Amino acid sequence: MANTFERIRFVLVETSHPGNVGSTARAMKTMGFSDLVLVNPRDSDALGHSEAIALASGAADVLAAARIVPTLDEALAGCNFSVALSARPREFSPPLFEPRQMAEHLAADTSLRTALVFGSERYGLSNEQVSKCSALVSVPANPDYSSLNLSQAVQVLAYECRMAALGDIRSDSTIGFRGERASAEQVEGMFTHLEKALVEIDFLDADNPKKLMPRLRRLFARAQLETEEVNILRGIATQLISKRQRIRRD
Repeated sequence: MANTFERIRFVLVETSHPGNVGSTARAMKTMGFSDLVLVNPRDSDALGHSEAIALASGAADVLAAARIVPTLDEALAGCNFSVALSARPREFSPPLFEPRQMAEHLAADTSLRTALVFGSERYGLSNEQVSKCSALVSVPANPDYSSLNLSQAVQVLAYECRMAALGDIRSDSTIGFRGERASAEQVEGMFTHLEKALVEIDFLDADNPKKLMPRLRRLFARAQLETEEVNILRGIATQLISKRQRIRRD
């Protein structure tokens, strides 16, 4: 079974400054983490940029092993749990945690392969990007000035995850799972399938969806779906579509 340090991936979305990439690599390595993925960075050579290499300061191996992918979905591939980092509250966000509480949860549940997702320096994460994640974490910083530098936010989360892993903490709030956690790809496939079924039965207007799908994403994020549960929901969607099409033919 992989340990906490092997099960956590750090994902930087649309990063603007190569220096922050290098500082992130350093923050990760000092806490024992090495899995870094960049999503569509502004500088296509962010990993090899001189500023990134300089600020990595001994963590060049983390940069060398890092990957660049075009979409968040690709960055989440292979993970079955994902955490968005944001200082802003969201109306339809997934369940909200503080860093220490989340770190304890990740250390306690060895079935989780987790992506910690950080947004761009200027805009953070979009609502759509947050909706793809299983949970939301906000650092309880000074409310009068709560904006953390990107690598500082990484350092806070990496530190808390390290302390939880080394302390073998078991939080009372940790949720146990009997089945295999559904992967990000499985959950996204389920949402696409479910949306198609809801349109088919006229429960959802595709041209005026309003807030139904974000609310459903929030609901299922709280449920923290297992693979079998995703398969059940997709089976229901298949039957809804099939029955509706039979009725139309008749």
